Amino acid sequence: MPQGQRRLAAILAADVVGYSRLMAADEAGTLARLKTLRAEVIDPKIAEFEGQIVGSAGDSLLVEFASAVNAVQCAVEVQDLLASRNANLPADQRMAFRIGVNLGDVIAQDGTIFGDGVNVAARLEKLAEPGRVCIDHTVYDQVKAKLRYGYTYLGEQRVHNIAEPVRAYHVYPHGGSGETRPSLALPDKPSIAVLPFTNMSGDPEQEYFADGLTEDLITDLSRVAGLLVISRHSSFTYKGRSADIRSVARDLGVQFIVEGSVRRAAARVRINVQLVDAKDGTHLWADRFDRDLSDFFILQDEVVGRVVSALSGLLPSARHAKRQRATSIDAYDLLVRARVMVNQSDDNNKAARSMLERAIQLDPEFADAHACLALSHLHGRVYWGEPSDPNGSLALAAAQRAVSLDPGNADAHAILGNVLIYRGRLVEGTAEMMTALQIDPNNADCWGYLAEAKGWEGNAAEGIDYIGNALRLNPHPPGWYYWCLGFVKYAAGQYEEAIQALRHEATHRSASQRILAASLVQLGRLEEARLEAAQFLAAHPHFSIKNWASTQPFQHDADRQHFIDGYLKAGLPM
Repeated sequence: MPQGQRRLAAILAADVVGYSRLMAADEAGTLARLKTLRAEVIDPKIAEFEGQIVGSAGDSLLVEFASAVNAVQCAVEVQDLLASRNANLPADQRMAFRIGVNLGDVIAQDGTIFGDGVNVAARLEKLAEPGRVCIDHTVYDQVKAKLRYGYTYLGEQRVHNIAEPVRAYHVYPHGGSGETRPSLALPDKPSIAVLPFTNMSGDPEQEYFADGLTEDLITDLSRVAGLLVISRHSSFTYKGRSADIRSVARDLGVQFIVEGSVRRAAARVRINVQLVDAKDGTHLWADRFDRDLSDFFILQDEVVGRVVSALSGLLPSARHAKRQRATSIDAYDLLVRARVMVNQSDDNNKAARSMLERAIQLDPEFADAHACLALSHLHGRVYWGEPSDPNGSLALAAAQRAVSLDPGNADAHAILGNVLIYRGRLVEGTAEMMTALQIDPNNADCWGYLAEAKGWEGNAAEGIDYIGNALRLNPHPPGWYYWCLGFVKYAAGQYEEAIQALRHEATHRSASQRILAASLVQLGRLEEARLEAAQFLAAHPHFSIKNWASTQPFQHDADRQHFIDGYLKAGLPM
């Protein structure tokens, strides 16, 4: 390879913790132990994952990989093996490493590599805890869906000789985590999660259909009295992964798992489904359904009924409450595609809106399509800056139409409640959400909406309880849950907890950063607050406190002023 050639690489930097102290205590023994670890553990693992050692000086090691996944897996497995060896040694003979992994541009020259990519890896290694692996956000983005480890966001770290802050994560093997959230205990009632159904159609374009079936089964089971059902968002974190059922159940805090597959071909649909007791892995029920596509909606009811029947010993009085469904499979297809897109981006949300309008043309009384159309207009206003009107009026009309068509539709009531709140009708909006939760107490998003409403209302303590309910039902939630948690924690004056929530990687660097800045300044951490505020303003240069305050539905001026004071002290413009 020519000297000085650039390339993209995953870089692993490793260093022995307390090497000077070990050498001072026993130079010969330390060198011998390091040589043995290199020969028996570290170098074989590097070779196994196709890494190339490009630097080695005493206690440090620099390794290049073509794959970020290989680099992180190698690092974690090396640390696991080293921990096993250290467990059998006296404390003064244990040798621990810190490892950092970065993905970046490097310059290859004279058999080694140089550049910022290498420098960042070295800084990440310094951030790592002894015996741990620390990665940057580019590596995290590459591996989070492929390596089922635990990842804890460390926030933006300013490191020596690197101009921009580094967004760092600790990696915890075996799905562990350094986060303070306790493991989820089983609730005092039957609990279940529906894992994403596998698309067996041989056509990737049919993936949406399998996902739609999964989501509808979750919604149907959520309405069964006495059953705790995990939200779609958390269930779908397992999509495309080969996961151990017992591990999934522990992670989600449930006893039962539903899993299956669907094959759609021409005018036929085949569904394989099974219900598993995760305590011992036994199958409580399994069946195959092979039907005409025209019977699909009847089939959905039948599958849910069979699951409820299989749980009848635990739910003796439970009945499956059938809900209104589409009358057109084409309208259903459009809804299933669209309801994913409304949350993705401005362009996708607008495309989803067109699909929903077409679904309503095909099936004018399809309540779910009207509800999703209302959500699309609401998101256009709240998240992507579309004008309050006509979007607000259109959202209200669509949500009211959905509720009138299907008064038993919990999502429709929840969306109507949210629309009403953003139109300043807080009391009416809260009432709609309470109706939604009476119909479906497993509606995690509705608990989150209601938590936010309680913050506007001046009952932040209730809001904290409600967002806690949402997080129990959706333990791997979208970022707005952490935004909501930070909002009600700030409103309650619990600033440290607000900071912890708002620095979660799922919401940090979003518009919630203004509440983070206010939380920091309330604790006297002015320098951190000003940095967060400056980053927020760089992304939202037209923000003003006055305009913000005029649109917020606080019921009490003192609660509004609490936020205004924090924003002003953090340096946000009036």
